[in-house]
Amino acid sequence: MRPANQPSSRTTSCPTRPVRAASGASGGAERPRRATPPHPRPAPEGPIRERNQPIAGRGASANFVEALARGLDVIGAFGDSHTSMSLAEIAAATNLARPTTHRLLATLIELGFVRQSGSLFELTPRILDLGYAFVSSQGLWQVARPHLEALVGRTGESSSMAQLSGSDIVYTARVAVPKIIALRVEIGTRFPAQVTSQGKVLLAALAPDALRRTLAEPSSSRVVIAARDPADLARELDGVRARGWALADEELAPGVRSIAAPVSDSTGTVLAAVNVTVHAAETPTALLLERHLPELLATAAAISADWGRLDARPYVEVPEH
Repeated sequence: MRPANQPSSRTTSCPTRPVRAASGASGGAERPRRATPPHPRPAPEGPIRERNQPIAGRGASANFVEALARGLDVIGAFGDSHTSMSLAEIAAATNLARPTTHRLLATLIELGFVRQSGSLFELTPRILDLGYAFVSSQGLWQVARPHLEALVGRTGESSSMAQLSGSDIVYTARVAVPKIIALRVEIGTRFPAQVTSQGKVLLAALAPDALRRTLAEPSSSRVVIAARDPADLARELDGVRARGWALADEELAPGVRSIAAPVSDSTGTVLAAVNVTVHAAETPTALLLERHLPELLATAAAISADWGRLDARPYVEVPEH
């Protein structure tokens, strides 16, 4: 891996490969009433606002649009444990007044991002358009997809691509196989980087100062991890940096074992990490490394090569008129 201001180093032994771093219904509809559901609804697990803190009211710029921030807060209130919520619950989660929350929900319903059933509200599949817009804009998924699908076809195991977001990884692509594992993973899922194989690859690609800043950021994942000795983590990342791949052996959850390798651009800057995930009871570590690591390294190299060719293409900026 190659920090921005440090020279890179290479070795050619395999499978060792150094990582180079660098409202109601729609318009005019009635306000939703707090009708009692026909059967008691279980309370959501944990505090409603356990992950994302409201962003409304925190803008420092004169150009900050408070209404947009409030709408994003309403969307962010939903999650795995809060798939459907009442008006009162959403207002509490966002620290917004109920009339304001009602108007925002009405707007989101009219736009197709939220639907209402009785007194409860939930997101619609259209909300995925917002997340996929980011993935599509990166272009990396279009390049990686055929390679990940081929990797899964050869290994029979799930494979994902993730990028760093603060001290977490965020899954930006996934090709799954129908196997039961201890954790549910989908595009947008966040896990603490230091306990995942992909996270270790991405952390190892950072320059020392950037690594310290990243690890100091609080995790936004629902997974709670024990504090780890910084010196021990630093030694492990040194090893990842030297050999070009990382292993996470049931660190994230019991039964989850994975290996990951970096995806780089034409300059060697690490953009993402791809992995192979197995069930620990089915695939011992030695077998994972012997059977799947060469396939993973070849896949990561192929994605990097394809992205490098795409990234290196000349382009011409067209001035706006």
